[in-house]
Amino acid sequence: MEFLPDKIDQYAKDHSQKEPELLQELFKETWQKALIPRMISGHFQGRVLAMISKLIQPNNILEIGTYTGYSALCLAEGLQKNGRLHTIDHNEELVDLQHKYFDRSDYKNQIKTYVGDALEIIDGLDEKFDLVFIDADKVNYSNYYFAIIDKMNKGGVILSDNVLWSGKVTENPDPKDLDTIALKAFNKLLNTDKRIESVLLPIRDGLTISRVV
Repeated sequence: MEFLPDKIDQYAKDHSQKEPELLQELFKETWQKALIPRMISGHFQGRVLAMISKLIQPNNILEIGTYTGYSALCLAEGLQKNGRLHTIDHNEELVDLQHKYFDRSDYKNQIKTYVGDALEIIDGLDEKFDLVFIDADKVNYSNYYFAIIDKMNKGGVILSDNVLWSGKVTENPDPKDLDTIALKAFNKLLNTDKRIESVLLPIRDGLTISRVV
């Protein structure tokens, strides 16, 4: 499902910061080798993530859902000089591709990768975060939120991807459609939890920005 007319979408891309060459290469290789390449953030959303990170200037970032590493590299652009980005994914088959590009980036010594169950890994992290990006299995979005909310610094920002889910969140889901059901519950949670203030942006497949108050 496309949320903007193609001409408007292309115009927005054309008048946004150019995609860095390293990310262009990663985007191309993801489409050549990854199983579900449309999961990658891509040029426009990637520049949005980079801009938000640069505005926050985080010391600690947590990413839940590394995939091929594109969004991690975008988020890392705003890291403080001695900052750290922790990124988690369950798919060990993507590790080599991730590190191929992480190691070529300016942030190779600032990115720490984890493979395994995200909830277990988060529980073991003794860190406070300024910025968190949730972009993993949808049925666990609320669980991820509860896992990280007490690990956020005041004023910290949580970014949640795919919250429009191709528009399915506006409909009555099939009882078997667990992803849509979970996302509807998650969106309601973000809109009602008094610990945060949120705005849902219709960027790509939906991106919610939540600020810890």
